[in-house]
Amino acid sequence: MIESDTIKLLRECNAGVKMGVQSIQEAIPSVESQYLRGLLETNMEAHNRLGDEARELLNRYDDSGKEPNPMAKGMSWMMTNVKLAMNPGDGTVANLITDGCNMGVKSLSKYLNQYAAASEEAKDVTKRLIRLEETLSVDVRGFLS
Repeated sequence: MIESDTIKLLRECNAGVKMGVQSIQEAIPSVESQYLRGLLETNMEAHNRLGDEARELLNRYDDSGKEPNPMAKGMSWMMTNVKLAMNPGDGTVANLITDGCNMGVKSLSKYLNQYAAASEEAKDVTKRLIRLEETLSVDVRGFLS
């Protein structure tokens, strides 16, 4: 049970990191503020580091990870591009990032509860990813409009 829950939790972290990085990459070209751009780039690097950790742990179990749900990925891409086309700027980016972070925190917390038998190492990666999402959500609040 521990191994199964560990793999499942790490897969969700892996997919969450990919989704978060993709969302940030899509938003950065529309950012006007250098400060906001720096926040997003720093956060994206931190996401990538946690993604590397999750992949290393998955490799121990001979598992290749998980891609984000194609429907969720497509909807995110469409929502981001439509909202930014209609109302470009830092306020829209902050709104999109906040919504994405909140969804990430919610789903990762759900998986943390669902896969309670996962290894402490996998839980730690998940908790750090949750904190990263929470912090970014707070950091971009000053740009909400």
